[in-house]
Amino acid sequence: MEINIPVIAGTIATILFAISTLPMVVKAYRTKDLKSYSFGYLVLGNVGNLFYSVYVYNLPPGPIWLLHTFYLIVTGLMLFWYLRYERWPEMQKRLHDRNPRSEPKVNFRSFRHIHEST
Repeated sequence: MEINIPVIAGTIATILFAISTLPMVVKAYRTKDLKSYSFGYLVLGNVGNLFYSVYVYNLPPGPIWLLHTFYLIVTGLMLFWYLRYERWPEMQKRLHDRNPRSEPKVNFRSFRHIHEST
């Protein structure tokens, strides 16, 4: 059995890169605070990953496939969370500030206690 040093090195690198990224992802998930991330960085990172996928997935299967798939998922999640927790609330606030007389949307769950007490 021949030892394939490049594949072993690639596997170790994949594991280390994935582990090094996990604290960032976990912190973003727990805190929902992505203010320190640049929207441009997240968008360009995702677009770059999509183009890079054409190259990576034309290589023979190996550790680079796992690492790139992991990066696709992580950068996609980070962009989604950024839009959800940073951009969307900011857009809602701007819309409300433009038209402060607009009625807020009714949350029918808040009226549940009235119905239950009767």
